[in-house]
Amino acid sequence: MTRLLTILLISLGLAAPVAAQEQKPAPKPEAAAGAEAAAPAAEDDDDDDDGEEAATEEGAHEAGAKFDYGFSGMLARDNRTQLAPLTLASGKPVATAEYKLKSGGYYRIDVTADGSQELALSGGDFFRAVWINEVVINDIEIRPMGVHSLEFDDAGTATISFIAIVPGRYTLSIPGSHGETQQAVFNIQ
Repeated sequence: MTRLLTILLISLGLAAPVAAQEQKPAPKPEAAAGAEAAAPAAEDDDDDDDGEEAATEEGAHEAGAKFDYGFSGMLARDNRTQLAPLTLASGKPVATAEYKLKSGGYYRIDVTADGSQELALSGGDFFRAVWINEVVINDIEIRPMGVHSLEFDDAGTATISFIAIVPGRYTLSIPGSHGETQQAVFNIQ
């Protein structure tokens, strides 16, 4: 009988810490008042810990962002900016002015060829500095891993949608041409 009581007391002693961990301690009234007083000061701090605690309690890890772009994120139509079109025509300027883009901005640009000559638009540095969402030609959407140039044999329009990433000054130009008007300059800030 003594041996049975000893085993029972030992098992209760080992189970007590487990039961204590499962119960949440009740907040003390003075601690709650102190937390409410500290809440305005916590709003001023930029320590980004607030979202992690709430997500852990719910059982899901949710990444926060600096800007709330909505359900579709950065690629939502509301976030897209339509740029002035580029023109590929024999003897005409490619762009009317330089483009100033913001890193992280979502843009769409139309490249139109009039068919007067077989022309291309090349710019590997530019295409490596942006992430291309899609290239649309005759209502066919192409989602490439990378692009180096676009070549037009006939008249037509290609629409490129992209996100500017790497800041710098980049050009898209007609290969073999040297004139300032035969290129489009993109400044990503």
